[in-house]
Amino acid sequence: SCDASQLCNCSSMGLDFIPAGLTAKITVLNLAHNRIKHIRSQDLQQAVNLRALLLQHNEISSIDEDSFQPLAKLELLDLSNNSLAHLSPVWFGQLFSLQHLHLQGNFYSDLGESSPFSSLRNLSSLHLGNPRFSVIRRGNFEGIELLHKLWIDGSNLSQYEQGSLKLIKKINHMIINIRSVDVFSEIVRDILHSVTWLEVRRLAFSISAEMQLLRVMSSSFVKKISFRQILLTDATVPEIVSILEDMPKLVELELIDCRLLGTGQWEMQIQANQSQTLRVFTIEKLSIEEFYLFTDLQTVEGLLSLFTRVTVQNTKVFLVPCRISQHLLSLEYLDLSANLLGDQSLEHSACQGAWPLLQTLNLSQNSLSYLEKTSKSLSHLRNLIVLDISRNNF
Repeated sequence: SCDASQLCNCSSMGLDFIPAGLTAKITVLNLAHNRIKHIRSQDLQQAVNLRALLLQHNEISSIDEDSFQPLAKLELLDLSNNSLAHLSPVWFGQLFSLQHLHLQGNFYSDLGESSPFSSLRNLSSLHLGNPRFSVIRRGNFEGIELLHKLWIDGSNLSQYEQGSLKLIKKINHMIINIRSVDVFSEIVRDILHSVTWLEVRRLAFSISAEMQLLRVMSSSFVKKISFRQILLTDATVPEIVSILEDMPKLVELELIDCRLLGTGQWEMQIQANQSQTLRVFTIEKLSIEEFYLFTDLQTVEGLLSLFTRVTVQNTKVFLVPCRISQHLLSLEYLDLSANLLGDQSLEHSACQGAWPLLQTLNLSQNSLSYLEKTSKSLSHLRNLIVLDISRNNF
């Protein structure tokens, strides 16, 4: 199953064991989607030049302590979606070249008393957690100072010892899938100055009182925040806006696959406290169940003048109020693709004075019918360089 570059693909072959006869020639070994239950000491003894070992989606419940000892050149180890009930630091003790370690989707409830990762000096990305994962302890991340990506699946994480993530000095991209606002705020306290891009998944911002726990975010140095599969309500949106406005380095905000319960009736005192750093705002697939009752967003006009890039995609937008468009004074890039804009609504959305600096406009996959009307509506956009009106009804 090996090709000329010694990449050996043995995935989905119904294997119960790691096959015998592995040699020092092999550089990539893909054993994913088999029925392997146990990794034995002798299985990988000869595979000393292995760079990538893919074991995801097996039934691995036990690994002999010295199984990975010969793999000093290994850069990627994927043990995700197996049946490991605990993690042993000894497994990773000799993996000095390891950069990517995937451990999510197993059965362990914690990472042990100390750090399983303390010898992994070159680690760049770490994926861990599962629905049973319930506790993070101080010392669990000992030995890790810098990560490009840290992904924690903590959907049932209920206990977090303060200081646990403080040991990591810098994390470029942190993804956390979590349900407890309490635990989330404890974690945020430890990563205020280390994380550049924070991605939060599956958290419900539904109760106004809980938002006080998130005030700690105001002093975070995060430059980008992504909310994915988050629940928002009319009661919590103003609180979140207020927190985000205070963040001193926030440049980019994303909402992807989120739900908003409400109609945008936000009582906001926000004009006075506009974020001076936020420039990029993206909404993709926002579900607003009563979207036809949604307000004209007049309350947020004062927040818009500094945005340079706005994307609102696949969100049933049928109109951008003229006043909102006129407040987007710095906008250079606007993506309104996969929405419900028609000829009349575009004429209103792109009214005189709208989007004065706009250079790129994407209106693909809408309901525009007349090319002449479209061009007339957009003719005042003097700085426009790129226009996408493909997949409409012309």
